[in-house]
Amino acid sequence: MATVMKAESVGPVDVAVITFGGEHFDPGVVSAIREIQDKGTVRVVDLSFVRKAADGTVSAAEVADTDVAAEYAGLADEELDLLNDEDLRLLGDDLDPGTAALVVVWENTWAAQLGAALRASSSQVSTLERIPRQVVLDALAALEDER
Repeated sequence: MATVMKAESVGPVDVAVITFGGEHFDPGVVSAIREIQDKGTVRVVDLSFVRKAADGTVSAAEVADTDVAAEYAGLADEELDLLNDEDLRLLGDDLDPGTAALVVVWENTWAAQLGAALRASSSQVSTLERIPRQVVLDALAALEDER
């Protein structure tokens, strides 16, 4: 049973645009997202599909409005509708012709407790950046070279 989101306890919310090498969606991605959701790491709150045909035509659909991939049904824990048609069109415009993307909005539930503690103490995260994967891989290789 889904837990109802409450404003005072909601974690940070991100949008992930997962592009595929063609116009078809990979079911392995569904499994990975479902697994991190089942573990309580994230809560999917909105999910959409975007395609850009070879001729450049963009189409978009919310999971609730499509039969694009039945395995995605029920993945969104709550439907907050944080992405509108214009957002999806703009994302689609950025796709290469002949490709598709899954647009996932998720709450980082792992961070909700920290967020509540920060708010209670009048603290805040002033900077949050993701270190590019290649930088991490290079640091790991350098560490291995030192051993």
